[in-house]
Amino acid sequence: MQENIECALNKDSLVDITTTGRKTSLARRIEIGFQYIENTIFISGLPGKRGWYANLLAKPAFTFHLKQSVQADIPAVATPIIEAARRRQVLTIIVAKWKRSDEIEAFVKSSPLIEVYFSEMV
Repeated sequence: MQENIECALNKDSLVDITTTGRKTSLARRIEIGFQYIENTIFISGLPGKRGWYANLLAKPAFTFHLKQSVQADIPAVATPIIEAARRRQVLTIIVAKWKRSDEIEAFVKSSPLIEVYFSEMV
């Protein structure tokens, strides 16, 4: 991985992602937070249904747009984390950072959670 990309992943917290609409097939770009935990990128959100997550379940290829300390548009693939023990492991770290540890059960039950894989070496 390029050093500037690695530094941005360690330092930054917001990106844009462009997904493909599951019904319209149109590009949908949103700003979202991400977590870089032990050299792995995760994207999550508050409990509940999210359009971006539904789009990625239907069409996992998307673009991860770094925009804070580095500008880069990186082709990526989303893998949903659905296994309960793994969800709990990752979300425990995320909710602690968000100071919402008392809500862990709701997050494990119904928060979107994906692991991000870059589809090309960056």
